[in-house]
Amino acid sequence: MKITLKKLDLFAAINTAGRAVSVKTTMPILQCLLINADDNGVSITANDMELAIETKISAEKCSVLENGTIAVEAKLFSDIIRKISFEDAADVTITSDGTLVEITSESSLFRIQEKDPEQFPELPQMREGHRLTVSQFTLKEVIKNTIFSIAANDSNKMMTGELFEVRGNNLRVIALDGHRIAIVNTELREEYESVNAIIPGKTLSDISKIIEGSADRDVEICFDDNYVSFSFDDTIMVSRLIDGDFFKIDSMLSNDYLTKITVNKRELLNSVERSSILISESDKKPLIFKLEDDSLNLRVNSPTGYLDDVLRVEKGGKDIMIAFNPKFLLDALRAIDDEKVDLYMTTSKAPCFIRDENKKYIYLILPVNFNPSAY
Repeated sequence: MKITLKKLDLFAAINTAGRAVSVKTTMPILQCLLINADDNGVSITANDMELAIETKISAEKCSVLENGTIAVEAKLFSDIIRKISFEDAADVTITSDGTLVEITSESSLFRIQEKDPEQFPELPQMREGHRLTVSQFTLKEVIKNTIFSIAANDSNKMMTGELFEVRGNNLRVIALDGHRIAIVNTELREEYESVNAIIPGKTLSDISKIIEGSADRDVEICFDDNYVSFSFDDTIMVSRLIDGDFFKIDSMLSNDYLTKITVNKRELLNSVERSSILISESDKKPLIFKLEDDSLNLRVNSPTGYLDDVLRVEKGGKDIMIAFNPKFLLDALRAIDDEKVDLYMTTSKAPCFIRDENKKYIYLILPVNFNPSAY
């Protein structure tokens, strides 16, 4: 194999595919990139057996002097390309003799050991399944507004993914971690067959970082029983789905409430951020909401200090005193673009809902226990 291409194009492709390189594995080939050159250009692939990414550099952007396929250790290869030249527009030539890979640019030359490309796993072969198309902007926004609610560990595998549920022309995405639920409803351009698929959070986080988020560029999403693929620009990602039935949450989404407040989102966000200054992870002290008449008192009483912040709100219903983990409030508020937000509460032990009138977003946050006499 012999190819020449620009450092910028090569490094961008390495960074994209590299998100699927296995970090911890007993199979060294999974720590490699597969580079294939033919008349259509150059493709770079990584596959950790859960997520596979293949990205292409078109023939117009490179020169394929000799077709071929090689496998190289991903981190080593990436470090070499990063440092081989300070110029993004510099030409990089890669040559393989079947044993060694030679990488040259300007006055620099590297030789590294080639790995056996025959050992590299192929991309999963998906069966014909359900397809839908969304803009990159829509997909990026949906992920951004839900991903913070997935569980950080895999003690419950289901909580490390998000449910993508398609009904007609509506896409509902749900994430939860046992303490909160994030739901976003998005109107699709056309109607599609019904889909229920649980996509790993890591896959969604990776694709959100790769796509630019343009409203004018689309992502085609394809589902079969075991895999989901995302096709966009010159890249395809194939991820294994999480097997099983997602949690039945609809029974938890009650419209009943005893207290409703409407408050300026920016003012509430700023106040919760101020409260967080006095709350550390080790303290686990709550943020108290005390609602009386048309005022909301946000109170913190921690070993670090005391805070009493007052906001004007529009309140309907009963006074209430309720406590939260402020991080959960911050995550939800930062995801909302509305000028004002509505919060619905029932008792100090029942979930609080933050939702808009059309339920395009719903954030359910469980309260925490507290001692009212301390506040």
